[in-house]
Amino acid sequence: MPYVLLTLTVLFWSGNFVLGRGVNDIIPPVSLAFWRWVGALIVLLPFAIQPLIRDWRKIRDHLGIMTLLAVLSVTNFNTFIYLSLQSTPVANTVLVNSMTPVFIVFLSWIGFQDRINMIQGIGVAISLSGLLWTLSRGNLSALLGIRFSSGDLWTLAAALSWALYTVLLRKRPPGLHPVAFLATTMGIGIVFLIPPYVWELQAGARFELTSVTLSSIAYVAIFPSVLSFLFWNWSVGIVGANRAGVFVHLMPVFSIALAYTLLGEALQTYHILGILLIFSGIYLTTAAKLPFPKLMGSTDHPKPL
Repeated sequence: MPYVLLTLTVLFWSGNFVLGRGVNDIIPPVSLAFWRWVGALIVLLPFAIQPLIRDWRKIRDHLGIMTLLAVLSVTNFNTFIYLSLQSTPVANTVLVNSMTPVFIVFLSWIGFQDRINMIQGIGVAISLSGLLWTLSRGNLSALLGIRFSSGDLWTLAAALSWALYTVLLRKRPPGLHPVAFLATTMGIGIVFLIPPYVWELQAGARFELTSVTLSSIAYVAIFPSVLSFLFWNWSVGIVGANRAGVFVHLMPVFSIALAYTLLGEALQTYHILGILLIFSGIYLTTAAKLPFPKLMGSTDHPKPL
């Protein structure tokens, strides 16, 4: 079940990337992030009131780590992504963001001495090679011609922020109801989004209330926000940060599928090979349990909270 939920999470995030690029000229980036989370909190709050009341003391006693997790995820990640999509194509954004699993493994090793075994390391390498093959359209030398802009740097900051959030999820208050946890991080994250949102408004950035803008905000509020965060947080608690992180490599696969389905773009041979490599790498990282020597720290994963 956690792997199914992780797959759905990345599917919803892929739609978020495509939509963020599609509306970049009609919805300012910080406004999109701000109203996304306000909408998500409105949707979640009726289900969160009782868990929040029950777990309020636990939240208060762990306010420091809750604030850090909120800033890394709600305030930073999608705001940085939307800022990057103002000037960077989706392909570049997805490519840089795909380094998230590598950052997760590295930060888990630095902060908690986690290890991955050799077969899992091979799986990460195979998955990443499939990603690069797909993004280069079967011509890896084309990657050398990619120029990284300020938008790519925003994506790099987003990937690092999300990786640190994922690694630190094990420090969330034990026994805290997942809906209470998510509602709290949303509320705190929105507070930290208010200053940049006010600055954007003062700079003259506005958007009109139309069916397109409202439906776009509704999508990002429900699917890549409420559902994806619930799925991701629960799944990381079950399978651990390293195994969950590799699912980010599915993002270009779903982007291709969405483009094929919604935009009529052709499915090429290099797409098929790239998808096979990505799925093979994910299988090795998540399912294989061969007795290979360990590379870094313990393979123990945090128990579900």
